[in-house]
Amino acid sequence: MIGEMDDMANENSKILTAEQEKQLRQPIEDYVGKIQAKIDALRADGTDKVISLQNRIDGAKRDKALDKEERETRIAKAKTELEKAQAVEAKNKNEISKLISEAEDYIKAHFDKEYYQPVKESCNLEKVAAKEKYQRKVAELEKEHQANLAKISNQQEIKEEKYVYKNRLFDAKMMREKDIQQIKDRRHAAFTYKYHLIDLLRMSKFTFSETRVQKMENYIYTFNTRAFLLQNGLYIAILLVFIALCAITPVVKNQQLLTYNNVLNILQQASPRMFLALGVAGLILLTGTDLSIGRMVGMGMTTATIIMHQGINTGSVFGHIFDFTGMPLMGRVILALVVCVILCTFFTTIAGFFTAKFKMHPFISTMANMLVIFGLITYATKGVSFGAIEPEIPNMIIPKINGFPTIILWAVAAVAIVWFIWNKTTFGKNLYAVGGNPEAASVSGISVFAVTVGAFVLAGVLYGFGSWLECARMVGSGSAAYGQGWEMDAIAACVVGGVSFTGGIGKISGVVVGVFIFTALTYSLTILGIDTNLQFVFSGIIILVAVTLDCLKYVQKK
Repeated sequence: MIGEMDDMANENSKILTAEQEKQLRQPIEDYVGKIQAKIDALRADGTDKVISLQNRIDGAKRDKALDKEERETRIAKAKTELEKAQAVEAKNKNEISKLISEAEDYIKAHFDKEYYQPVKESCNLEKVAAKEKYQRKVAELEKEHQANLAKISNQQEIKEEKYVYKNRLFDAKMMREKDIQQIKDRRHAAFTYKYHLIDLLRMSKFTFSETRVQKMENYIYTFNTRAFLLQNGLYIAILLVFIALCAITPVVKNQQLLTYNNVLNILQQASPRMFLALGVAGLILLTGTDLSIGRMVGMGMTTATIIMHQGINTGSVFGHIFDFTGMPLMGRVILALVVCVILCTFFTTIAGFFTAKFKMHPFISTMANMLVIFGLITYATKGVSFGAIEPEIPNMIIPKINGFPTIILWAVAAVAIVWFIWNKTTFGKNLYAVGGNPEAASVSGISVFAVTVGAFVLAGVLYGFGSWLECARMVGSGSAAYGQGWEMDAIAACVVGGVSFTGGIGKISGVVVGVFIFTALTYSLTILGIDTNLQFVFSGIIILVAVTLDCLKYVQKK
């Protein structure tokens, strides 16, 4: 008993008060603070003035109230002062670097050992104490509750007592969570103080590893289990299903699922579909969709097959038989791509115009496109397949290098380009703004019409490329019926990847993950011998769960 009391006393002695924590930090604050004061003094007429003058020059350039002469005068004066400040900055650069190095060496030698580790240990002990305090409170409430129940016999009074007891338990739980959060806040503040000091010393310039460490700390600090499951629950479930399929396939089919060749096959099949998903993702970002993707693929496949056909076409278009054999092979390849892109862009632009101009829902405008395209292509070609393209063409467009299908590189390039458009251009930023709140975007000067039509045009270009690549992958066989149902795969991949139908929410990385998930799942079920119709059932369930989670996230934010 005495030993237990001694252990408790030792543990309590390691729990720091706010005053004790401040005393541990004081020597670091004093030492680094003195160095920081010297650095600030050296920067006053140098770096600080350079930044101030650069801002003044930028402000003068943007100030439309100034006439040309006054603007040039202000800029010239600021540049003269800037040269002097830059000279002072260069003069003090080495001395500032030495002072920064001295301060960082001190932080490295003393911060963790003398301050952060004792605070961290204190916080761990505080957590244990908070949990024990909660358990004691629960036991006390239980004892009091049982004593109160023993005194009463009226059913209404018993019911009221149980209600009061339940509320007291809830209050105790909330108090425990509050205590735990305060402890987490304290540890997090101690951790980030080191980077606060470095931030002041280096003027917010961190190394790559320091940035990663801070991001990881912030992730752990803000981690919430419910939010994590809402965000990643579907991915985890699909991953578990895929692992189960990998385990079942060798037993049922006597072959391994997760092999190098199978992975390449999955990536190869996913590549053309990546273009379609990237295209429709921009429309979903605007709270829209596109039901005509499958028919776009059929149109592109048919067009590309006709132009790149092996020999003279056996089928006719509106009664005319085309012969492109007189053109150079590369010329036919480029012509096929250009025509595919033009046709797909033409139809998506029409849908985009009606959507933007008349506030028509994309469901209607793209459904009209779907019917028109299918009707035209079927009528023009009588619904026949146009056979194979020239066998040399796939090796020109998507050759295999040591067994590696280079069609994957086309998809990688598309992902990189669309990522750049979404994240690094004004159009991309406007896309998120219009998707999040079109009224607010319009008030801030963004053309909702231009952004909407632009998103449809971009989608058309991607559909054209995707159908052209699919033609090369399948060595032709284009027909109006090809691509049926692909719109559902593309839309589903975006939804599973986190592109929200509520608008303005989504990442390119999510689209990529969504495409791989659906392609890998379909490929796995096919190898396992699952009927194609049952595969639709799996896809439907995944879509339903994905949209449900998306709705829950939206409700939670509201």
